[in-house]
Amino acid sequence: MMRSLLKVSATLSLVGCLFASMAASAGPKIEFWTLDSGLRVYYVGIDDLPMLDINVTFDAGSARDGDKYGLANLTLSMLDEGAAGKDADELSEAFESVGANFYASASKDMANIGLRTITLKKPFDSAVNDWLSVIKSPEFPEANLERLKKQLMVSFEGAKQRPSSIAGKAFNENLYGDHPYANPGSGTEESIVTISTDDLKAFYKQYVVEENAMVSIVGNVSRAEAEALAKRVADVLIAGKKPEPIPEVKPLTESKTVFIPFPSSQATVIMGQTGYKRGDPDYFKLYLANHPFGGSGFTSRLMKEVRVKRGLSYGVSSYFSPSRELGPFVMSLQTKIAQVDEAKKVMTDMLATYLKEGPTKEEIEGSKLNISGGFPMNIAGNSNIGNYVDVIGFFGLPLDYLERFTDEIDSITQEQAKEAMQRRVNPDAMLTIVVGGESKEDEKKDGASK
Repeated sequence: MMRSLLKVSATLSLVGCLFASMAASAGPKIEFWTLDSGLRVYYVGIDDLPMLDINVTFDAGSARDGDKYGLANLTLSMLDEGAAGKDADELSEAFESVGANFYASASKDMANIGLRTITLKKPFDSAVNDWLSVIKSPEFPEANLERLKKQLMVSFEGAKQRPSSIAGKAFNENLYGDHPYANPGSGTEESIVTISTDDLKAFYKQYVVEENAMVSIVGNVSRAEAEALAKRVADVLIAGKKPEPIPEVKPLTESKTVFIPFPSSQATVIMGQTGYKRGDPDYFKLYLANHPFGGSGFTSRLMKEVRVKRGLSYGVSSYFSPSRELGPFVMSLQTKIAQVDEAKKVMTDMLATYLKEGPTKEEIEGSKLNISGGFPMNIAGNSNIGNYVDVIGFFGLPLDYLERFTDEIDSITQEQAKEAMQRRVNPDAMLTIVVGGESKEDEKKDGASK
């Protein structure tokens, strides 16, 4: 049971880097159809185990919060706190008694309401019935909302003591400005207190509607059974409207540095800019090009230079994290306060060199092998496959995306990878966030929190 608060997108990890290591073997076959009611359905039949993962995805992430930051997160967090006449404990017992797991979450772009269950008839029917009742009749009890708010307030206090949390928040705010992506998905101390049960109900009524939904069904059910299950989902979703697209992200036009004092021996440094959207034609090239630079762990250029050669940090990395609109390109590390300037210069110089010279042939070939080798782990199990399917459906990617991924990667040349990085990464428009050390009035700029 999801009694604790949702982990909002920072889990960029599975959704934000969803297609990160893929392989030469073919991916799972995805079937797609649309119900007469308009609900889009994605299905992957897997008969290895008597398990099923079903997930309904909505365009209802934190980008839809408006000025009530944390609204999507709280709305999804409250779903299993009471529904259809059952309180939180009764819902928890209902799912646990049949070995099922209810989950709901909100990231920047999307919100998910899902169920993992065994497919033996009696427990399956019970789990699905309860899951559908939660979607159809959430109650949003006032006392439970107040408890979750108090938990959030405690988490906000904890985040104030973590330089990495402070840096990440400042990076988003300064990179995205007045765009919804700048908003903290978990909310703020000021915004959370303003959110009422009426706000939750209004958000749910506006965004958790059939026209704004897609469903993925992955596991040991037949196509006919999947069709029947999808119709049951459609029956509990109310009619509504698909929301207007969120605004486009405006890239930075010049470099900017924000220094945030913090009493610590280590500083967190984040450098980056906007990258690209989901479905971008340069996706494969940029993913492959970043791999040898900062995306391959101990074998990356950044790690070899920053950690192994210079001893400036235990870990350093770079990555692209595409979203519906422009997601970020990020380089980050933690280092001693006295080494901040050197660490920033090393990362900046290495990026400039990489953009000028590009990856070597050996780096490209090694990266292709590394990406292919990671594929089996990435699609191990219904849940992982379901996460891929959700992203494919939500962002409108081709159904054969997984099947052709490694062919796309293998077809990229050294020169194509170099050219894509040169064209899409602008070293003269980098945002740098430094958290740690004493105030430096000559460096400090306004990084006011929302």
